[in-house]
Order: sequence, then structure tokens, then C-alpha cells
Amino acid sequence: MTIEVTNTSGQLVPAEQITSLLTFALSALDLNTLNDLNVSFVKDDYMSELHLKWMDEPGTTDVLSFPMDMPLTSQDIVTLGDIVISPVVAQSQATAQGHSTDHEIFILATHGLLHILGYDHADKEEEKTMFLLQEKIVRDWEKSS
Repeated sequence: MTIEVTNTSGQLVPAEQITSLLTFALSALDLNTLNDLNVSFVKDDYMSELHLKWMDEPGTTDVLSFPMDMPLTSQDIVTLGDIVISPVVAQSQATAQGHSTDHEIFILATHGLLHILGYDHADKEEEKTMFLLQEKIVRDWEKSS
């Protein structure tokens, strides 16, 4: 498996832990852990550009996902896609939620992976399913670490 983490944000980020978390998440979701996945931590102004270009929404956001290939079976090996995270937004959200920035980044990375895999939160039921799953994955990973 190749989980490539790049950081051009100028902020300290938990790159090694992100690799561990996403490896755990792929396994927990019964996907081949040899899948490729890219995670980028970017400056907030660049996140704003991406948000406008791809979502047609002004301003920054916490995480964006760009799916590439969907595995046809759980054993297929594909390039899943890219997850882009703004550590500045993560820090702000962490403060508002009363937990660490690293924990918020873990939630965002998992959230991004779930989007790549087709999960969404367009309605209340989808939101409940997705948010419970991302919390469970992060909680189970933290317990196992």
C-alpha cells in the first residue's frame, strides 16, 4: 500500500499517524490495504482556491476529497484518490469542539476517505451513518495504537 502524505501547509501535522490511521481504516472497511491514497495538507488560501474551483463555493473548507478509482471487489488494488486537508481550519474546529487538532485531523482524514468510497452526508440518515462510522474508525484506531 502506498499512502503518500505531503505537507505544504507550513503547519506541523501528524503524517505518520495519518498513514497508520488510513491503513487501519482500509482494513476496517474490508478493502485491500495495497490501495494507493494521497493525503495533502495545504495552506488555507490554496484550500480556498480548490473549494471555489471544485465545489463552486467561496471561502475555505476543512477537507476535500477527489476520488479516482473504485475497487470492484474488496480485494482489488486501485488508486483511491486524494484527500486535501487545511490544518488551519482543523485547528479552529478542534478548538470549537474541545478536542486536539490532531484528533480533528484524524476525523477529517477518515471523513475524506469515506467520501472517496462513496459515503455522503446530503441527508440526515446518510450524515448519521457517515459520521458514526468515521468516529468509530478513529476511536477503534486510537484504542489499537
